[in-house]
Amino acid sequence: MSIQYSCDTCSNYRYDDDYEEYVCMAGGMDEDDFSRLVQGTVKSCPYYRFDNEYDIVKKQM
Repeated sequence: MSIQYSCDTCSNYRYDDDYEEYVCMAGGMDEDDFSRLVQGTVKSCPYYRFDNEYDIVKKQM
């Protein structure tokens, strides 16, 4: 499988207390989008956003 994304570094990948696991919180992703990612028919997740906490700190200064 040659998917070019990493959920671990995505800001949409959060822990859900209800499911007690990490899930994708991207608002627009549906089952079709997810199945295309898993099947490898797309090269990268259209909802991937790099989780960089330093950018948040810069905005607070």
